[in-house]
Amino acid sequence: QLQVVESGGGLVQPGGSLRLSCAASGFTLDYYAVGWFRQAPGGEREGIICISRGTDIYEGSVKGRSTISRDSAAGTVHLWMNSLKPSDTAVYYCAAGRYCELMNGDIDPNGMDYWGKGTLVTVSS
Repeated sequence: QLQVVESGGGLVQPGGSLRLSCAASGFTLDYYAVGWFRQAPGGEREGIICISRGTDIYEGSVKGRSTISRDSAAGTVHLWMNSLKPSDTAVYYCAAGRYCELMNGDIDPNGMDYWGKGTLVTVSS
């Protein structure tokens, strides 16, 4: 069974930073584009950032405060965010697929084929 699993969510202080991790079972993330998305309570899903099958990075809705990296040895992809605000509170999703593409400043979710169940990040003091 092909699955993507996120980890690293939790409570973060305003102004703090986070690192979320994405791992896959049944396939290797190295051969896929990997994107991070989020959905705030009552909000729409938005695409944060995406890394192509190579090393091209596409910044979406959190431009300037997010980075993405591959750890090929561990088979994982990490999302890093800094200067967190309460408005960053959301369920964060990792997805793997065929390509990364920007669409109106957002990461196009149509390039993703496998989605995780999400991990909750709460930014609060």
